[in-house]
Amino acid sequence: MTATVNLSYLPAFASVEETRRHRQVRLAAAFRLFGRFGFDEGIAGHITVRDPEHADRFWLNPFGMNFKQIKVSDLICVDHTGAVVHGNALVNAAAFAIHSQIHAARPEIVAAAHSHSVYGKAWSSLGRTLDPLTQDACAFYDDHVLFDDYTGVVNDLSEGKRIAAALGDKKAAILQNHGLLTTGYSVDEACWSFVTMERSCQAQLLAEAAGTPIKIADDVAKLTHSQVGTPIACYFSFQPLFDWITAEEPDLFE
Repeated sequence: MTATVNLSYLPAFASVEETRRHRQVRLAAAFRLFGRFGFDEGIAGHITVRDPEHADRFWLNPFGMNFKQIKVSDLICVDHTGAVVHGNALVNAAAFAIHSQIHAARPEIVAAAHSHSVYGKAWSSLGRTLDPLTQDACAFYDDHVLFDDYTGVVNDLSEGKRIAAALGDKKAAILQNHGLLTTGYSVDEACWSFVTMERSCQAQLLAEAAGTPIKIADDVAKLTHSQVGTPIACYFSFQPLFDWITAEEPDLFE
């Protein structure tokens, strides 16, 4: 992932307020989708989006609120120190420790998603990156890393820094014994990448339980990544999910 990616496919708005509202709606929709797909695990998990006006601030879910209930009005905004600058809820310490360092290290990143989804955390316990077993898994070919330095709940900025350093310029990470982390130039991209990464973990677990999977050749996997793993491909893959969840749960706009 580089800062030179053509982002002309992203919607443009006349004001920063409209851009902020767009990002907030996308963020609330992403949380509802995470809730629908069972990616919630108590108070664990978070998705963030950078504020379009203040680059050192980002929006995220309030601590302790169920993904299935989050509305735009529930979102909070924190600055680079972790202080809440919009909203009244508490900040998830792990969310700030991880996401603040990713947003700081990768100024081109607009959104990041992390949760303790079942197949993602099961796969993370194996200490391996995903293999290119399917077309969908090729979205992560040579574009994700393994962070194998689990030291407990991430409440310390130093671990957030280590995660950001391990991520490097890739779009996703498998946090060993923990879960998945995805990033993107939009909430849409980060959310879709998480959804399809979780499913790819599920597919590989099933395939290896059944036998010995046949990997896609490296050259074909690289080509397929350029077809299904680009920011624009991930962005457009999210749109059917957004249309569905907003039709099903229009209160998220509130």
